[in-house]
Amino acid sequence: MKKTFFLATVAALAIQLASLRAQPGAPGGLGGMPSPRFDAALTRLFGDHPGFSATIENQMKSSSMDMSLSGKLAFLDGKSRFEMDITKAKGAGIPAEAGEQMKAMGMDVMISITRPDKKVTYLVYPGLKAYAETPLADAGSGTPADKFKVEETEMGKESVDGHPCVKNKVTMTDAQGSKKEFVVWNATDLKKFPVKIEQKEGNTEMTSTYKDIKFAKPDAAQFEPPAGFTKYDSMMSMMQQEMMKRMGGGLPPGR
Repeated sequence: MKKTFFLATVAALAIQLASLRAQPGAPGGLGGMPSPRFDAALTRLFGDHPGFSATIENQMKSSSMDMSLSGKLAFLDGKSRFEMDITKAKGAGIPAEAGEQMKAMGMDVMISITRPDKKVTYLVYPGLKAYAETPLADAGSGTPADKFKVEETEMGKESVDGHPCVKNKVTMTDAQGSKKEFVVWNATDLKKFPVKIEQKEGNTEMTSTYKDIKFAKPDAAQFEPPAGFTKYDSMMSMMQQEMMKRMGGGLPPGR
């Protein structure tokens, strides 16, 4: 009974964290944990840099939370791959036992691969040798990254992590007239790369700082789910199967 309760708790936590990863209308995702969501508008900010890799330090603040999480990002022609270790997340809003529970289940490391060209997101768990394929939440939003109307207003000059930057307010308007606003620090020594981005949605503010930036194009294979991993059609089916394995039973993969 105790083991069953533990597995059910971890499964519920995992589904909560991952199912909100690509939810529209929030600058982060991942069940409230800070992580980048490369929708068309955010992708537009990297228009002059179609391929790069970096370490990202993310912080999400609101009236009810203040959390941070670092991860590794690879970006190529609108496709993104973000790898995070959930046990390293910091903040008062994270349950104390969450990291240990996820690690015990083999779900402490999660890789989120966003493929706008295929209109899917892959949520990959190396510890389970499995991944879930889910529809990209904003795939039908309409406006391609290069078709946004962009207004840029200089706000001053500042340094970020040793890089001299121009601080800009960027307003993007899509084909339906909806607007998104960002504050962007473009590094003058890195061909205007946005080394820091602030975005606010409602009362939630997301700040992403990019470090260890490399402009070599990432290998395209990084944006595919690993060969040999079991594919599931949803996080729910993945969790059902993993729970059954640990309780001595089993279900057909992907069911």
